[in-house]
Amino acid sequence: MAVRAVRGAVQLERDEAGHMDERVGELLTAVLERNGLTADDLISVWFTATPDLHSDFPAAAARKLGIVDVPLICAQELDIEGAMPRVVRILAHIESERPRADIAHVYLGTAGALRKDIAQ
Repeated sequence: MAVRAVRGAVQLERDEAGHMDERVGELLTAVLERNGLTADDLISVWFTATPDLHSDFPAAAARKLGIVDVPLICAQELDIEGAMPRVVRILAHIESERPRADIAHVYLGTAGALRKDIAQ
């Protein structure tokens, strides 16, 4: 089984814990579904959030989805002038037989503008 990495992002409409849970949960679910994965295939997940998000840890949404035995970590994204606001990004390390070229990176909604080259 190969170790692969999958990227993703979602932009929140507002900085509220419930909204973050909903949107990050949607992102994680899409990453798993589009790549034919289950929580057992996850090795670890890095979350970053732009500096304007303060309401909750993005990893809390993963725990609420039942991803409870996977190492998760949150960090703050760089504060770059002109960057898209209210964005949560993920970098998930997974076990998968898929070739690297077949990994589906997931950028939901307006976050698709962040990586038009790999967003699916």
